[in-house]
Order: sequence, then C-alpha cells, then structure tokens
Amino acid sequence: MGALDLSFFNWDLVTNFLVKGLMFSVQLTLIAMAGGIVLGTVIALMRLSGRKWLALPAAAYVNTMRSIPLVMVILWFFLLIPFLIGKPIGAELSAVITFTVFEAAYYSEIMRAGIQSVSKGQVNAGYALGLTYGQSMRLVVLPQAFRNMLPVLLTQTIILFQDTSLVYAIGAYDLLKGFEVAGKNFNRPVEAYLFAAVVYFIICFSLSYMVKRLQTKIAIIR
Repeated sequence: MGALDLSFFNWDLVTNFLVKGLMFSVQLTLIAMAGGIVLGTVIALMRLSGRKWLALPAAAYVNTMRSIPLVMVILWFFLLIPFLIGKPIGAELSAVITFTVFEAAYYSEIMRAGIQSVSKGQVNAGYALGLTYGQSMRLVVLPQAFRNMLPVLLTQTIILFQDTSLVYAIGAYDLLKGFEVAGKNFNRPVEAYLFAAVVYFIICFSLSYMVKRLQTKIAIIR
C-alpha cells in the first residue's frame, strides 16, 4: 500500500470538518458533565438518605445504567424518545440527554464515596449548631466532598470525552465523525483515522496530566 500520506491535511479541512466535530464533542462533554454531576449528586443523596422509597429506586437506576453498554443506551434513547413524544429530536439533542442520564450513574457513585469520606463528626457538629440535614449537606458535607472527589470527577469526564465518539451510531457530528468525513472526502481513510487516534491521545493525555497535577496540589493542601 506504500507509505502513509498525511499531505491531505490542510487548514481548510480543519475548518470545514474537524473544528465542527470538536466543538460538538466538547459541548457534549461539558453539558453531560454538568448535568451528570447535578443529577448524580441527587441520586447519591437519595441512596444515602436511609429511606428505602428513595434509596431503592436510586440504586436500581445506578445498577441498571452501569450494567448496559453505552452504545445500546444511545440507540435506545435515539429510537424511543421520538416514539414517546411523537416527533424526532435530532441526534445531537438525543446524545446530550443520553450522556447526561448515563453519566449520572457514574458520577453518583463518585459523589456517594465523596460524601461518605467526610467525617460524621462534622455533620453532627452542624446539627449541634441548629442546621437541618439539607443545610448540613449543602454547607458542610458537599463542599468537602467535591474537593475530595474533584480529581476522580475530572478523570470520569475525560472518559466521558472519549465516549462521545460513540455518537457515530446515531449519526451525530462529533470529532471522530469529522475525521471520517475528511478521510472520505480526501480519499485518505487510513491516515484520517490514525490522525484521529493521535488527536484523541494528545487531548486525553494532556487532560490526565493536568488532573494528576491538581491531585498533587490538593494532597499538599490537605
């Protein structure tokens, strides 16, 4: 087949194909991260509430989502939501909803571990000061839990960014799709996929290095 040719790469290609896909991948990652953390925190609090009518549904949700491959969840939401509401919502919006509810299961376990890492003595101290359960969680426990779990939350977000490539299954235009389209248009599919692997590696390795540095700083502060 001969040596690999990367001469197809040019700035017009970047503008027309790759930047569009990268922007969607980043947007999907940030939205799913924010929504997943919020929803995951609620689920974690439900599981720790001590009330079975809250804990059991939350546990069932987490266990179900973590037992199903993400690509299957993506396909289910993409096919079922239009059926339930009676109109299509588009691949991009479907991907946002899917990733948010799916990642919430993983973020909830991280938050649950973070909440449990905070000493119960601090919670009791909050009660002694007249704080309610909700106030103790919001003002005492959750700020410390977020700090304790920040490196793990960011690591999960890096995994989330990698998983955004799975939206190809429903035709959403993400970063990988941009490379695929570029490879087809320039008749260089092998080079395009190899370059995609390099770009994903650079992004994820850089983010992982930053998380490691942050983890070291947090450890020093403690």
